[in-house]
Amino acid sequence: MKKTILFLALLFAFTGIFAQKGKVMTALNYKDTGKLDKAVESIEEAINPSNEKAASSIPWPRTWEVRGEIYQAVFQSKDENIKKLVDNPLGIAFESYKKALDLDEKGRNAKSIKIKLTLLTSDLTNQAVEAFNKEDYDKALNAFEQIIELEALPAMKTEGEEASVDTVIIYNAGLAAYNAEKYDDAIKYYKEAAKYKYNGARTYQLISSSYIAKKDTLGALETLKEGLNDYPDNNAIMVDLINIYLNMNKSDEAMKYLNMAISQDPKNASFHFAMGTLYDKLGNFEESKKSYETAISFKPDYFDAYYNLGALFFNKGVKQVDVANAVPANQPEKYEAEKEKANDEFKKAIPYMEKAHECNPKDRYTLESLKALYYRLGMVDKQKEVEEKMKNLE
Repeated sequence: MKKTILFLALLFAFTGIFAQKGKVMTALNYKDTGKLDKAVESIEEAINPSNEKAASSIPWPRTWEVRGEIYQAVFQSKDENIKKLVDNPLGIAFESYKKALDLDEKGRNAKSIKIKLTLLTSDLTNQAVEAFNKEDYDKALNAFEQIIELEALPAMKTEGEEASVDTVIIYNAGLAAYNAEKYDDAIKYYKEAAKYKYNGARTYQLISSSYIAKKDTLGALETLKEGLNDYPDNNAIMVDLINIYLNMNKSDEAMKYLNMAISQDPKNASFHFAMGTLYDKLGNFEESKKSYETAISFKPDYFDAYYNLGALFFNKGVKQVDVANAVPANQPEKYEAEKEKANDEFKKAIPYMEKAHECNPKDRYTLESLKALYYRLGMVDKQKEVEEKMKNLE
């Protein structure tokens, strides 16, 4: 009796396999004749049979391989109605190929599946790029992650050779994750890319930006220091470090890295300008003035440096006005003397502000500053000239 039951069970299993194979062949025929809607229907019936015999059959690896082919064809179709059959055909194709590999214990179909997975990589890359360009960063990230998983499959490795690392895909996964505001994922992929020196110092800057987005300033600083250790001559990393320390009001650390930056690139006007702003912040007028002037010597049309020099003297004049206003009313001569000192500072500011205006004629803040200076010094014609320019900007 037991032998009879066993025989019947095997009979049902083999009958089911034949039924499954029939559905698979039907699905393939539909695919090859362009009837992808029918192909999807048939292959789904093959893996989710409605009859008891087929349901009890032994899974056939080829079923899942063909399923992958069909859903890949759905993605590649130009027919919008076909494309609407499923939301994520490449994801289904990938899962199908993985299932085929799992079931193919003897590796009989490994080579053909490897070829299909290689083609799938191309489709996933196209999907990722298209999604990224459409700013669908979650979809792009998902596609890049599937490529990373796919390329790590044992079936994709050549015997006797180490698996290759696709740093471009890893880096792009970081970009997609960052834009999707998934900063932990961005850090993970950027760090992986950095291990292979991909995109050099820029990758460390992107890791730092991801930490900043998470409001993890210490993580950003540590990353930049690592980057500076690997790329000691990189000015961009140096600037990022300096800016973070400036924002943290850590003037000593900012000064330290600024001095390092200037020693490496003494003719870099931006570094001298940054030093000028730092000295200004510390209240050191003379050193700030000197740094701005040095910046201009290397970049004669440096608008920001001219403007800040003018602002230095302007602010000094404003402070001197406060001194004059504090003089008792019964000391008019002293008041006039202190007021004249303020005017001297305002006069010194004018050439720098005028030069800044020359460098950037459309900057309203410069015109506002010039208007205030001309007004304070009673330069009525100049004041009207500036007012006219401001009208023309509106």
